[in-house]
Amino acid sequence: MTSDIIAPEDLKKADPVFGQLSFDDHEQIVFCNDKDTGLKAIIGIHNTVLGPALGGTRMWQYNNEWEALNDVLRLSRGMTFKSAITGLNLGGGKAVIIGDAKTQKTPELMRRFGEFVHSLSGRYITAEDVGMTTGDMDTVREVTPYVTGISESIGGAGNPSPITAYGVFMGMKAAAKYQYGSDVLEGKSVFVQGIGNVGEALVEHLTNEGALVTISDISQERLEEVRSKYGATIYGGNDIYSEAMDIYAPCALGATVNDETINKLQAKIVAGAANNQLADENVHGKLLQERGIVYAPDFLINAGGIINVYAELENYDRQEIMRKTENIYNTTLEILDNANANGITTHVAALNIAKERIAARKRENNK
Repeated sequence: MTSDIIAPEDLKKADPVFGQLSFDDHEQIVFCNDKDTGLKAIIGIHNTVLGPALGGTRMWQYNNEWEALNDVLRLSRGMTFKSAITGLNLGGGKAVIIGDAKTQKTPELMRRFGEFVHSLSGRYITAEDVGMTTGDMDTVREVTPYVTGISESIGGAGNPSPITAYGVFMGMKAAAKYQYGSDVLEGKSVFVQGIGNVGEALVEHLTNEGALVTISDISQERLEEVRSKYGATIYGGNDIYSEAMDIYAPCALGATVNDETINKLQAKIVAGAANNQLADENVHGKLLQERGIVYAPDFLINAGGIINVYAELENYDRQEIMRKTENIYNTTLEILDNANANGITTHVAALNIAKERIAARKRENNK
């Protein structure tokens, strides 16, 4: 006879979703599996109070399924607050496909994923993220209308990466204005960690303004390519966080501001494109504040991409996309001032504003 008592070490297995630390009252988690194409994906819908959940699809070779689940939970939650604080009528969602985007992605796999998206009847709208291209979104569009970031040639807003980078640049300038009294980045040393599409576009903006840009990435080929284009310095050390710099711009994966790195960090500003930069939002946001390091909340300053793809849903033009993205500068300054006035971290200040907008809409809906 077997016991019904679950040992402590098995609790994680017993509560695969609701028991996850990153679970935050998510509305729906969808596990997608297709033997024929090899698709293994997870769609996370965090909140749809403001509108349908919109967020990109990331393809990544996760170490295990727990890691993939944790990522989609954190990312989808971040999308809720990103849309809310940017003033968009969208909820938060995200998807992850487990696998190597360079070797395992096929048109058949992307179409099958699109069919899973379509089965949600518009509750989740997908877009481009890490490991994805505009062409992949075009493939998904063959089987579902619930996709954004498709090619301009077929009526879409195109690759959101340049707009994302521009928003980060605006947020960075606002943080510099707050920290240094001037938003001019000329002569400021900026370390850009991760030079994918967004990171490279950010390097271009910084170089044009005369910033002293140092780059790091896992791909030596990308480093050489970006150096040849913009004259950036390739980081050759082994501990970027201990290096003297004015601004640290994490543009790869999240959680790089953590227990190990935060006390070594020499920067006076953290402003980058990566999602979930703080390994622990409360603990590490407070530590940055105590050290006098200005943190420009990631889900605010990297919102340019969602502003870009939202244009496909609301049919506004390029000029309006740029206007909304430039406004990230003003919102960032407001958040930094709000945090200072109320003695809270910048992350909490941004989160409070986003949550209040969602709560207000919920009260309206319940009348």
